[in-house]
Amino acid sequence: MSNITERIQSEINAGKIVVFMKGTPDSPQCGFSARTVEILKKAGRPFHSVDILANPDIRAMLPQISNWPTFPQIFIKGKLIGGCDIVSEMDERGELKPVIEEAFKN
Repeated sequence: MSNITERIQSEINAGKIVVFMKGTPDSPQCGFSARTVEILKKAGRPFHSVDILANPDIRAMLPQISNWPTFPQIFIKGKLIGGCDIVSEMDERGELKPVIEEAFKN
């Protein structure tokens, strides 16, 4: 396993919710990242973020590991949930909050 692969796995395991995004939660650098952060903040649980613009090695490798081509990428308890559109749809259908709450049990 390469160092970058290990680093990505370490980031995925760094929190119950992890977002690989363009920019930071306080300063998102694309509309999709901004929308995702807004939805996650509304959910009321802490999340870990990784700025892929500041980490080009992660930006290049993560799509190969996750088999997901775009950013942001949202992981809950180590499992890829998807990107902005999927998280938005889950939120609109009321499906996201239960998944997040389940992640914070125990």
